[in-house]
Amino acid sequence: MAAQPSPIGQVDDLCFSHPQRALFAHWSARFPAGLSLLQGEESSGKTSLLCLLDGTLVADGGSLQVAGVHWHQDPERYRAQVFRTDPQSELPQQLSALQWLDAVRLRYPTFDADGVPAWIERLSLREHQHKPMVMLSTGSRRKVWLVAAFASGAALTLLDQPFAALDKSSILAVCDLLRDAARRGDRAWVLADYEAPRDLALVQTITLD
Repeated sequence: MAAQPSPIGQVDDLCFSHPQRALFAHWSARFPAGLSLLQGEESSGKTSLLCLLDGTLVADGGSLQVAGVHWHQDPERYRAQVFRTDPQSELPQQLSALQWLDAVRLRYPTFDADGVPAWIERLSLREHQHKPMVMLSTGSRRKVWLVAAFASGAALTLLDQPFAALDKSSILAVCDLLRDAARRGDRAWVLADYEAPRDLALVQTITLD
């Protein structure tokens, strides 16, 4: 039997509690290359897990590793391997999409600046790319997040409800981009949502209770 490739992301014995309740107790998972779906009902911990994976929240125990980099050993280098879309946060309102993407580029050594115009075109953002964020609709701001995710080159890319607030044509475009990215086989993508479009090929589904 052929050996399975090493996962890009790895979580072992993760423990984390909010003040009001415990979310994860000795929880482990592997994130291989391709598309993983992280699903669960409201308040099951999907967003909290993404925040733990990118270091925004600090676990009470356990280990996190991405592309051979351990969080506890080198948190700065670890963060450069992980990108998380955060649709609940406010993007800098007076910056344009291009200005914000340029700021994101400084945090990711693998950022593909040459590919940004193509992703902007695919997600129908060209006419909005120079506008201040405050002038963009919710759907357009979410698409700016997605452009940053694709361009980041991050080994572990975490997409929190990536299809929310998008119209049908934009959802189809995002699915096409995800399929293209998954075929490259060099990044692990985690889609945190209630379900994924049926025509997306998933390498695994992780369900949180």
